[in-house]
Amino acid sequence: MAGHSKWANIQHRKGRQDKLRSKMFSKFSKEITVAAKMGDPDPDKNPRLRLAVKEAKQASMPKDNIDRAIKKAVGGDAEEYEEIRYEGYGPNGVAVIVETMTDNRNRTASTVRSTFTKNGGNLGETGSVGFMFDRKGEVTYPLEVGDADTVMMAAIEAGAEDVDSSEDGHVIYCADTDLNEVSTALEAELGESDSTKLIWRPTTTTEMDLEGMQKLMKLIDALEDDDDVQRVTANFEASDEVMEALE
Repeated sequence: MAGHSKWANIQHRKGRQDKLRSKMFSKFSKEITVAAKMGDPDPDKNPRLRLAVKEAKQASMPKDNIDRAIKKAVGGDAEEYEEIRYEGYGPNGVAVIVETMTDNRNRTASTVRSTFTKNGGNLGETGSVGFMFDRKGEVTYPLEVGDADTVMMAAIEAGAEDVDSSEDGHVIYCADTDLNEVSTALEAELGESDSTKLIWRPTTTTEMDLEGMQKLMKLIDALEDDDDVQRVTANFEASDEVMEALE
């Protein structure tokens, strides 16, 4: 799954995270409000809210913004959001999953469809690419927390399924329903993680050349720029040479 850690790194290096910071904060606010509305407004009693708050904090979202998003849910003045997943194909037949949270499903469907079309892709039916991914929990740690064996032992004891250690750091995978439990156990052993979230992990990947990656990045950037889109996942794989050429 190297493509995905590479994608995160390239986004970060290209300064895209800074460009999207205000958009990211509004997306985190939406996720926090929905999680608080669906369950307990106390993150310690609501695993989904706890993860949403943790992810927001890791992106340096101010505490005031987080508290405001929770209060919005408690106060009952939050908009009604639907969570809708779209699936389609990007350049070179790459499978793409788009997770959205919207108060107007017609607007979102129309925008997502046209974004695919304008950027060399096409929107498919629900389930058209989902079978190429597994829903998993993902916890990432920096290289400094320990060597591969140390992290592997901690992951096994925490109940994780798989560990991918590389020069970029350690990525620990677990069943989606175990994420709260596994991440809590890992924190006790390894300290605070870099990120803890639910992901779509590709079971099969498509190798991309430079031209394909440039087109794919254009599609993903356009999708992420839509306020209704929470996150985008693609099953690409690319060589280090291709990724470096993108910088």
